[in-house]
Amino acid sequence: MSKKRPLIDETDRDERSGEDDHECPDSLTAMAVPKDQLFRPKLFKSSKNDTKRLIVILEKCNLEIVKTHHDFELMNCDQHMSYIRKFKKDPAFCRPDITHQCLLMLFDSPLNRAGLLQVYMHTDRNVLIEISPQTRFPRTFKRFANLMVQLLHKLSIRSANGPQKLLKVIKNPISSHLPVGCKKIGTSFKADKLVHPRELVPTDDAPIAIVIGAMAHGAVECDYIEENVSVSEYPLSAALASTKICSAFEEVWNIH
Repeated sequence: MSKKRPLIDETDRDERSGEDDHECPDSLTAMAVPKDQLFRPKLFKSSKNDTKRLIVILEKCNLEIVKTHHDFELMNCDQHMSYIRKFKKDPAFCRPDITHQCLLMLFDSPLNRAGLLQVYMHTDRNVLIEISPQTRFPRTFKRFANLMVQLLHKLSIRSANGPQKLLKVIKNPISSHLPVGCKKIGTSFKADKLVHPRELVPTDDAPIAIVIGAMAHGAVECDYIEENVSVSEYPLSAALASTKICSAFEEVWNIH
């Protein structure tokens, strides 16, 4: 009988960070986008450079691990209601599927394929995650959940088809990873200022950071946000807000 293949194969320890790097297996389907599908595959050698780009920060991502009888799982309101009731948690804040939807929208966008998008995730448990623009996320939630469990345990994930790091946990605060002088805009339906997403695009080709709340309801309150705006007269899901903002930047920057 053949041995069962492990979900993650260990690789050499990163000498700089002291973190274990792990390859992401085919079963989790987080692979690097082929270089010929990106116009600028090596754009962000340093996250602090001032190259023109949109930086999206997904705040309050509901990524929490729960120990079940058999394994560790990503807690969600569909599968773990007994745990949620036991610890008196709000099911509305156990929605990792919202983060998954946002990531699919963002990384499928022409803006990302053009090398002009950078994405960070900041969880409601204060874990900051940097994502390579070449990451291809699993299409199904189950595989995405498995991937997040591995990431939160091992702190980094490598591509299944190369040595490249696709996701890694980095040190807080997020402001230390943003370009100097980068404008930081928060989005909220309750914000007093209503703008068309095109108005958010800088006229001087400077990078800009836009914060989107990856949760079911509530407002994102972060001390690094300089201004809060609303991009619609109606409440939008986080995934739709991500799409509208990316589409506006694509239109202004002539990306098709």
